[in-house]
Amino acid sequence: MTSINRMMDAIRYKAQILARTTKLESGIMGMGLLGFAVGLGVIMLCILIPALILGAI
Repeated sequence: MTSINRMMDAIRYKAQILARTTKLESGIMGMGLLGFAVGLGVIMLCILIPALILGAI
């Protein structure tokens, strides 16, 4: 009985890790496009604002 309980604990542990990983990946994939757009906007501001201040544009 002890070996079966240990095996069930191992299976339960692996299933919990798999569930957490799946939730994390789903969250990352769901926000990926929004994060890319925000990052692109910030980078464009970091390039355009100094260029406007220095008179390069």
